[in-house]
Amino acid sequence: MANIRRTKKELAPDPVLLGVRKRKVPPHEFVLEALAEVEPRTNPMFGCLAVYVGEKIVLILRDRPKYPKDNGVWIATTLEHHKSLRREFPNMRSLGLFGKKVTGWQVLAADAADFEEAALRACELVIARDPRIGKVPKAKGRSKKVKK
Repeated sequence: MANIRRTKKELAPDPVLLGVRKRKVPPHEFVLEALAEVEPRTNPMFGCLAVYVGEKIVLILRDRPKYPKDNGVWIATTLEHHKSLRREFPNMRSLGLFGKKVTGWQVLAADAADFEEAALRACELVIARDPRIGKVPKAKGRSKKVKK
């Protein structure tokens, strides 16, 4: 009887059988690469990828088939900063997904001609700790005990 040698690949457990899913490539991965020096962390949010630097949420990366108009890089900001940010990002606009005319979240749309250039400029502002970009998320509230 012949001795059959198996390769390491053949001996490795099949990830499908183990229920392990292949990790998705983050949307607009070049943004995370551009932010590497400030050590961003990410979290899934709204089916997208939220990007945090320090305690602030700064961006959300979105590439979804539903409502593709808002795919791109979402910038966490406030209404007071829209005008000054629009000077730097002429194609920036409010999200349509939330149904409001104007929101604090602004989007650099993936289908804009200057998308990559604008997204990289946003990364530069994040790295420079520009106060117009980023929000400290509200702390998750603890349940209040009822006094008797």
